[in-house]
Amino acid sequence: MARLIVVGGSLGGLLAANLLVRAGHEVRLLEKSTHSLDGRGAGIVTHAALGAGLRRAGVALEEDRGDALHGLGALGVAVAGRVALDRHGDAVARRALPQVLTSWSRLYALLCDALPAGCALMGRTVVGVDADAAAVNVVCDGGERFDADLLVASDGIRSAVRARLAPEVQPQYAGYVAWRGVCDEAVLSRQTRATLFEQFGFGLPPGEQIIGYPVAGAGHATTPGQRRYNFVWYRPADETTRLPALMTDADGEHHPAGIAPHKVSWRQVAAMREAARALLAPQFAEIIEKTAQPFLQPIHDLTSERLAFGRVALMGDAAFVARPHVGMGVTKAAEDAMALIDALARHGATPAAWTAYEAARLAPGLAVVQRARRLGAYMQAQGRAAAGAARRDAEQVLRETAVATDS
Repeated sequence: MARLIVVGGSLGGLLAANLLVRAGHEVRLLEKSTHSLDGRGAGIVTHAALGAGLRRAGVALEEDRGDALHGLGALGVAVAGRVALDRHGDAVARRALPQVLTSWSRLYALLCDALPAGCALMGRTVVGVDADAAAVNVVCDGGERFDADLLVASDGIRSAVRARLAPEVQPQYAGYVAWRGVCDEAVLSRQTRATLFEQFGFGLPPGEQIIGYPVAGAGHATTPGQRRYNFVWYRPADETTRLPALMTDADGEHHPAGIAPHKVSWRQVAAMREAARALLAPQFAEIIEKTAQPFLQPIHDLTSERLAFGRVALMGDAAFVARPHVGMGVTKAAEDAMALIDALARHGATPAAWTAYEAARLAPGLAVVQRARRLGAYMQAQGRAAAGAARRDAEQVLRETAVATDS
């Protein structure tokens, strides 16, 4: 049995911690937040590899019946296909593609429930990491210290652990943002429910892109009438003027590292809703209008040249961040976590385990970032010259967005 520290209590860290515990190791998960992270995030596209990771983490799922849903139906809402709507709300492309759409909160609750009591320690902000030939030592603010055989850094795009080991690795802004939110099914018109709600929806206004899909509602309810619709609307925002304005709240305070949902200026929300009425299909415009608290996410890339640093390994968004077009963020974290466990089983609690993990996951991590860049290149080109750039083919968008690499 090895002693391991996992830094970061979001989905990737919870996946790693659960897998390590079930492999018989002693695990401490250190999360800087002082309270539960439930309620963060929005919709998540599931894939077979995510299901495999959840099962290995101890999350009970439906039995795999050998169908296209991979036994993931218990996680959320199943859709049979996709539709692209034009400005008037008419379908311009359709594609059959069974998928299960879930929510960040649903996965968080399942993984928290699976983790044994006492493993997760909240309110621990890592300020120091030091490793030698025998152990790795972690210092938290306030002076609390922890030591272990190995450390897994899963503390996100602005990882404190990565900043100490590879400070040159920084997020790169992609030139556009995503407006996100979820709207209760019950408040939507019959027209929107009939023509969009049950499907993975797409819209392609000039220079922009919106997607949306149904997810579970309050209390993880999936009964019709109690669900929600999750949307992601990509909009160009230059780094010099538009992005700073979006990241400044109504009191004039700038939030360059990320703005909390309740801090997004009401003026920016009002302008976004006005643009939705002018640019989007009426179904999407209604969903955005009736979403209580839209939030804002600048889109970034992040790539690491190394994942292993002796007794420390990077995983999830601490290692690679791919734009959401691929819909693979949590699945990638599950694949990382499984690779960590497999390497540990082969090599024991030694730096050699993390070297093997790096060999297994470095190329796939880079590949998913590059694929996301290719899908997002349309947005960057439109952002530079929206008036003169050609629109993407709707059928191509339906075929390529948020699908597994083998789909």
